[in-house]
Amino acid sequence: MIATPQFARDMKRADEAAVDALLQAAFGGTDEVKLVQRLRRSGRIAGEQVMPMGDRIVGYYALSHLVAPTGWLALAPVAIAPDVQGRGYGKRMIGMLSEWARLTQTPVVVVGDPKFYTRAGFDASNAQQFESPYPVAVTAVAGIAEPKPAVLKYGREFDGV
Repeated sequence: MIATPQFARDMKRADEAAVDALLQAAFGGTDEVKLVQRLRRSGRIAGEQVMPMGDRIVGYYALSHLVAPTGWLALAPVAIAPDVQGRGYGKRMIGMLSEWARLTQTPVVVVGDPKFYTRAGFDASNAQQFESPYPVAVTAVAGIAEPKPAVLKYGREFDGV
């Protein structure tokens, strides 16, 4: 029987150690683990989702509140276990998020590979009119049909990331 992941669900406190291990494996270090811990401590986390497969967590993402514009969310980090990457699980997980953002009209901004995020429903071309501490060439947005110029301000938890 072929193992496939379940749908993404809200992360539970009991998942924290598995999420930390996933982030370390996916990113090869602890920077993203520390980012998530800082976001949790500060209360800036808006939500965390995991994708279980059997008795393990193979996917994860965090949403956190931007300082500005008000009501906008940052998607970071996003991780898929290295041994299951390339199977479309990340696209499925982030595609569901981008559809939620569209339906609720909640702007979600991400910094990362534009090819991946646009295939999952984000728009990289509209992000070019944003002013950001991160390169707009690798920024994409979901949840707004016609974004206007905006200055993106991330919480201090992102300093040094």
